[in-house]
Amino acid sequence: MMFTKTFGFAAAFAALASALPNNLANMVRRDNTAAGGSVLITNNLSVDVYAWSVTDVSGPMITLPANGGVYTEAWQTNPNGGGVSIKLSTDPNQQDVLQFEYTQAVDTIFWDLSCINMGSSSQFTKYGFAVLPTDSTSSCPSAICAAGDSACSDAYLIPTDNYATHGCPINTGLSLTIGQ
Repeated sequence: MMFTKTFGFAAAFAALASALPNNLANMVRRDNTAAGGSVLITNNLSVDVYAWSVTDVSGPMITLPANGGVYTEAWQTNPNGGGVSIKLSTDPNQQDVLQFEYTQAVDTIFWDLSCINMGSSSQFTKYGFAVLPTDSTSSCPSAICAAGDSACSDAYLIPTDNYATHGCPINTGLSLTIGQ
């Protein structure tokens, strides 16, 4: 009888574990940097940040608590062939949106930051934000928008700012830090 209970518990645990994404354990490392093939977003602002990932549908809104809240996302594809946008706002009503956008193309991840839907008085502009590859030996570029820089050349300010798009190896981990 004990064998049956133990086996049943083990089977239930295995079923639960198999329902989780295969790479869940590898998505965030102990040093709070993104593992390869993902982005880690860290909120260093003194206010909550709201995040939602958009493919062909909008995902659920997630709260990144003030002063260190994190969100991680493994690279995914958009079923309609477009890119993915992780939208970030300090307002749950989705005002002043900073976007981290990415698209997979075979062995490359193309990514950018977009300030197109963000006001110049945004908390993101006031305190700055930066994307850095987690592997210092990577040939992947970074994008840094310093505190107060409302005309940051490392981000899209208008839809034709294509110079702000970067390409990196698909297994690159990127860390987006909000509030320097």
